[in-house]
Amino acid sequence: MKQEQPVVGVSSKAGTDGDEQRYRAPALEKGLDILELISKASEPMSIGMITQALGRSTGELFRMIQVLEYRGFIEQAGNGIGYVPTPRLFALGMQQAPVKSILEVALPVMRELAEDAEQSCHLALRADGDIVVAARMESASLIGFSVRIGYRQPLLLTGSGTVLYAFQSPATRARWEAAFDPQLSAERLDAFRVRADRAQANGYDEHSSDIVPGIVDLAAPVLRGEIAAAALTMPFVRKTPLKIEQGHALQLVRDAARRISAELASSDVRV
Repeated sequence: MKQEQPVVGVSSKAGTDGDEQRYRAPALEKGLDILELISKASEPMSIGMITQALGRSTGELFRMIQVLEYRGFIEQAGNGIGYVPTPRLFALGMQQAPVKSILEVALPVMRELAEDAEQSCHLALRADGDIVVAARMESASLIGFSVRIGYRQPLLLTGSGTVLYAFQSPATRARWEAAFDPQLSAERLDAFRVRADRAQANGYDEHSSDIVPGIVDLAAPVLRGEIAAAALTMPFVRKTPLKIEQGHALQLVRDAARRISAELASSDVRV
């Protein structure tokens, strides 16, 4: 593969073509494009699918894909057809001090919540137009519903995403919307905004899951000031025997989120 040459020199005019070129690294951009594409895909992507989606030739991307696989950022799917992301990139992000700190604060509270309610719970953060699960706590009983760490879903489809979006400034909301699916209809976006405004007014979101029938997501914001840094969510399962009713479980989720928020406010953790 032809070696990329570094761009040297400094342009005196910001915003010119020369200045734009100064900050470009074509080989790196190709690798990042591949990572972003595979991470957002709903199914394994073959080399042909990747090249078609990115509008590049196989010759341009083949070595990039090999290196990403060798370094452990992507891997072949179980059926050997196509590539899927590994947890490596997510694990690197989890090493950031602010994320580690919020987890250190949240996990003991989440463990107590799971024990008191005998329901699972998880902590979610925003990643572009998605939510990503950063921590989870299993139900203390034999039955519960939980999601794996690193699990992603479009922000609009989840209770976690609703409260994360709800407790943001108007400017931040607008910036987040730019990362939503470009095919999203105006009606769907309006409905999500209404739901988020209701969650902001109530202080929580209580909504039947759009993803798993029979689950009710009970979500509350973990706040820094008036801004949601994370979302604490309980996928409530109505089971027999049921230790506590849904309304009581919602109150426990809200109390737990407030406790985490208070501990973050009293510490020097920056999220």
